Amino acid sequence: MAGAKWAKWAALALVLGLAGCAGRAEGVLVPSAAEAPGASRVDLMVATTRKSTVQPGVLFSGERGTRLALTQISVSIPPDAARKAGEVQWPRRLPADPSKEFSTVAARQMDREQARAWFRSETTGRKKHVLLFVHGFNNGYEDAVYRFAQIVHDSGTDAVPVLFTWPSRGSLFAYNYDRESTNYSRDALEEVLQNLAAAPEVKDVSVLAHSMGSFLAMESLRQMAIRDGRIAPKIRNVILAAPDVDVDVFKQQLGEMGAPGRRPRFTVFVSRDDTALRVSSRIAGQVPRLGAIDPKAEPYRSEFETQKIDAFDLTDLRTADPLAHGKFAASPQVVKAIGGRLVAGQEISANELSLGERVGQAAAGAAATAGSAAGAIVTAPIAIVDPASRRNYGDRLNDVRGNVGGTFDSLR
Repeated sequence: MAGAKWAKWAALALVLGLAGCAGRAEGVLVPSAAEAPGASRVDLMVATTRKSTVQPGVLFSGERGTRLALTQISVSIPPDAARKAGEVQWPRRLPADPSKEFSTVAARQMDREQARAWFRSETTGRKKHVLLFVHGFNNGYEDAVYRFAQIVHDSGTDAVPVLFTWPSRGSLFAYNYDRESTNYSRDALEEVLQNLAAAPEVKDVSVLAHSMGSFLAMESLRQMAIRDGRIAPKIRNVILAAPDVDVDVFKQQLGEMGAPGRRPRFTVFVSRDDTALRVSSRIAGQVPRLGAIDPKAEPYRSEFETQKIDAFDLTDLRTADPLAHGKFAASPQVVKAIGGRLVAGQEISANELSLGERVGQAAAGAAATAGSAAGAIVTAPIAIVDPASRRNYGDRLNDVRGNVGGTFDSLR
């Protein structure tokens, strides 16, 4: 029975992957001069430990590079009337149509001095806050860039966006490779965080990590705490969305960061029906994943209260995501409420978290504290989902059919 369940999960994920890559152009990071009236522009700084590639519009592969590389990328996002908030409108062919598709405006590799100059220019005026995003398992470089651009735009956050993207092969069959790539990248992410915290023009840093990226973020912060005796005070908020982290490992990581008050404020978004995390738990020997626990049950409730962690249970939230791993694509009103309050440090009430539609009774009641800007930087609406598996699934389809028998066909 357990084997049959595993086969269903694997087959369902494969179906989603095959569907997700249909009709999508490759090499989308080739800059285009085309513009569209009403389109918006998001300027990102991207730091990566991936290996560079000469393939046009790809920039970096899923393999591991030997040094930290920096790239400034500008993304054009279609007018709001031509798109649905919470989604990336991928180009079907190149050049992209900026009136209805995401389009790359600029992509410039930079050395460290050039990156510092860009950063200083971006932090002039009111932009003294930094939002650093760490993506999850099964992401290509372009996936992470466009997804984060969408998050920045739809949330309306007034922060300088920095993306850290680590070597992921963009394949459901490369889970172990991706996991080891997070270990490979933890020194580089710590370096990025140290540099951001040391910049005099930065007031504070919020870290937003999804899925397997949560493990990477936790490891880098843990290293900083051990190395320096504490996490840099400017790093104030850490938000873990559907964290693919062993609950026992999380306790150890958290303990080595110091007591509450001497470390960032942590917020965790969980969903007990997250199929992707159930699969991850099975791979890890049935140890619960942090993103799939019940925060109202003991010992988690007491531990979260003691550690002053905000925990939001989104199990009751229903979305179009069959795996329930990306329950962050919901109301545009909530996106705007979160983005508008994030940098101001204002609290988000339970009522505001359900603007337009119910986020779920559990989401309102399971927070250890009422939920603040730290706990509300990313709730339901902004689609921090690992993109579907990419082009390398076609040649594996027959193998999977053979392995799971009729299960695959029954799920289509």
